[in-house]
Amino acid sequence: MIQLPLFKDFDGYSPKYHFFKNSLLGQIHDSIPWDDLVSCLPEERSGRGAPSWFGGKGMFALMFLKAYLNTSDRQLLERYNTDWALQYFCGKVLAENQQIKDMTIMTRVRAYLEKHCEWERLQEVLIGHWKRDVNNTHVLLMDATCYESYIRFPTDVKLLWESCEWVFEKQLFRLCSHLGIKRPRSKFREQRIAHMAYSRKRKNSFRETLRRRKALVYLLGKGIGQLQQILDSNKGADLGLKDFARFAVIKKVHRQQEFLLDNPPSALKDRIVSLHKPYLRPIVRGKENRPVEFGAKAHILQVDGLTFIDKLDFNAFNECTRLKLSVAKHRRFFGPVNQLGADRIYATNKNRSFCTANRIFTCFPKKGPKKHERAEKILSSEISRQRATVMEGVFGTNKEFYGLRKIRVKGDKREKFAIFFGIMAANAVKIAKRRAETESPPEQKAA
Repeated sequence: MIQLPLFKDFDGYSPKYHFFKNSLLGQIHDSIPWDDLVSCLPEERSGRGAPSWFGGKGMFALMFLKAYLNTSDRQLLERYNTDWALQYFCGKVLAENQQIKDMTIMTRVRAYLEKHCEWERLQEVLIGHWKRDVNNTHVLLMDATCYESYIRFPTDVKLLWESCEWVFEKQLFRLCSHLGIKRPRSKFREQRIAHMAYSRKRKNSFRETLRRRKALVYLLGKGIGQLQQILDSNKGADLGLKDFARFAVIKKVHRQQEFLLDNPPSALKDRIVSLHKPYLRPIVRGKENRPVEFGAKAHILQVDGLTFIDKLDFNAFNECTRLKLSVAKHRRFFGPVNQLGADRIYATNKNRSFCTANRIFTCFPKKGPKKHERAEKILSSEISRQRATVMEGVFGTNKEFYGLRKIRVKGDKREKFAIFFGIMAANAVKIAKRRAETESPPEQKAA
């Protein structure tokens, strides 16, 4: 019996396809250079990610659709089974009696893209294709924002207790039962009762929190030593690679928390705030409602409403040092910069001298007794208004409607891909609407 393929490539005409091409989703599809993106992947697409039967275009299309629809992996695939427009977007049409049952496709697609391509290369491809739709290429806006990761708000007590639970309950007690040896003595049960009493309180004093931290640091250190002794005597027991990686993270957490008992937090570098996402770092933003954020810090450039990533890192960095590099990057893709908009943190003496030497007009406040002329004042206020409204508005739109409010995927590179596709999906929507406006007849515009 011949087994039918799950997908079939669409290569014909149908009324549905005509409706799709004239819809916003179809216009977004036409604004993306699929062949150039696929050329960034290796020719032999085998291994994880199921690219051999879904195709390179299908993988990129799913990532764009997930950001555009702002849905979970399961919701996206369930909608794909019933929505022919999404099937046309990916270039793979399901038969009438067939559907996708594997709900792990998106996880494997992300794993494949993480292994075989870089988001920087994909962004260069998209910029090269979209720059013909950009008009005001001489104006550059820049700012920094933080794309938060989906974790509970971390505290030292939560992190230490989660580490103790993993060491004792998930590993030490399980290995002793599996190997048939006696459990080593510990105060884990007593500390569990004390932790429950501490957690039930609405407010805890500084002394109570410090006492709790010291007790958990001592308990975690004892548990690490006991678990390491069992692993050494039993040749690693049955721990997998992920367990050993988690154990290494917990050892680092113990060293850091022991250091924090006697030193201020500012003296600690690369502080771990999550066991499940150890690459996250606290990003101090200084905002009134959210002084510290946990996620990736991004330095964003904007040209004629289109947003691009200059730098994306989980470690905090000073964005004002990126001005020269951002101007050089803009000059590489769009040409020279004549006007630059940024907030006051960029107005350092080095940046001012650089902009003056390169004849770049900025919205920085003037130094000294000299003031802006009337024309300069109008232009400076307009650039400041564009940066404060258009660019800040894009940050809010991307976070609210393109799945960037809380990044739920795990893995530093996968989170960066999620941020990248969210920003690029928003750009694709803008490009599609611009092309639709320019191609529409004058009488339709007047209506």
